[in-house]
Amino acid sequence: MADLILFWHRRDLRSSDNVGLSAARARSPRVVGVFCLDPDILNRNDVAPARVTFMIGCLQALERCYEAAGSQLLILKAKPEEAIPKLARALNASAVFWNQDVEPYAKDRDRRVTLALQQEGISVSTFWDQLLHAPNEILTGAGEPYTVYTPFWRNWSSKTKLEPFPALRNARGLTAEEHATAIEAGILPLPTAPELGFVWEAPLIADPGEQAAKDMLDYFCHNAIAEYQENRNFPATPGTSFLSAPLKFGSIGIRTVWSATTVVLEGSRSDEVRASIQTWRQELAWREFYQHALYAFPALADGPYRPRWKTFPWQGTDEQFEAWCNGQTGYPIVDAAMRQMNQIGWMHNRCRMIVASFLTKDLIVNWQRGEQYFMQNLIDGDLSANNGGWQWSASSGMDPKPLRIFNPTTQAQKFDPEGEYIREWLPELRHIDTENLVSGKISAEDCDRCGYPQPIVDHSVQQRLFKQLFQQQK
Repeated sequence: MADLILFWHRRDLRSSDNVGLSAARARSPRVVGVFCLDPDILNRNDVAPARVTFMIGCLQALERCYEAAGSQLLILKAKPEEAIPKLARALNASAVFWNQDVEPYAKDRDRRVTLALQQEGISVSTFWDQLLHAPNEILTGAGEPYTVYTPFWRNWSSKTKLEPFPALRNARGLTAEEHATAIEAGILPLPTAPELGFVWEAPLIADPGEQAAKDMLDYFCHNAIAEYQENRNFPATPGTSFLSAPLKFGSIGIRTVWSATTVVLEGSRSDEVRASIQTWRQELAWREFYQHALYAFPALADGPYRPRWKTFPWQGTDEQFEAWCNGQTGYPIVDAAMRQMNQIGWMHNRCRMIVASFLTKDLIVNWQRGEQYFMQNLIDGDLSANNGGWQWSASSGMDPKPLRIFNPTTQAQKFDPEGEYIREWLPELRHIDTENLVSGKISAEDCDRCGYPQPIVDHSVQQRLFKQLFQQQK
């Protein structure tokens, strides 16, 4: 009988365009998937119910993919360094394969799992899958990781991209006897999100699963990508791909995504369309830039990139932070964005920058509080992208232009000029005159009548204060 290989899924919840899974199938037809519900992750205080709900949906779809290929996906719920070796030993697996991750916890966890497997005499094979280019492939001329995006993009975009890998097919799973052994070793039926303690009752912004992600990519490439450059900054316009959650959990492969953009690019007939495709590709590069940065500088997960920000005198109050969280700051574009996230588990990217700037530069609240709140609510919450975006907005990160302040009124006037987005998420303000709504100049009488707060701070005053604090730190 052919050797049994366990493939450990983590943030690659799909059966096609999966580097490690493809390598496992090339080694042996007896490939069985494993997913481990890790209590060290599930019990953290930054896990969003929407995100767990999406993940469970992706796992349900992945179970069906394994069944269609002739194998199974096994579910564990325990510490991976204990559960994975125990299962592999019980099944006499010859090897465990998996795809690497950039996050500090994942790297440490994988070292522990590797050591435990090797002590059992079980081989380990790991691969890079969630990135078009592994961290050690994109380095400066001096062999160092990039800390500035633009030169990273030039290097990254010049490299040849791999084609998608084939889907799992004609695999063989466990025998009935082996499956009974696996049950004794700890496998269990896939629980629901509520059974894990996470309840999300709103519709998901993206349907979970591999086929759903492919359908979303196809729709984006045939509809919105041609006008992405023009529409991507307007939150009332569905001009983005909505693929952030599928990419976070790997329900779609990054090579599949890149290949789809190549097809559209080769078929485009105007400079405007080509520019839009290029702009979206640059967003994919930003995703990889932040992942490379976290891999090279794991301390980013715990604090600012710029050392002087470790002692910055944050002055915002708990009451101001709560007002920001609840969409009650008196700044309509900020409040609309926060309520969008609170209600559907997702926020438009332009609005993420607006609310992050407002928290850090207007309320002068530590960016790490906002970073955590985002992770507690976002369906696509990803450590590297979320941390990178917050440090960019707070001026504590790698951005070469450190003092960047968004004026919420100017942002609303430019990117929601008719107030459509604000009216959607602040229904109490639907009848306010558009000019006043977008500028935030809502009278005290109208605020009282609508049950909407007046501004909790003055942007111009807070901007001057932040600049003074910034210069003192400098």
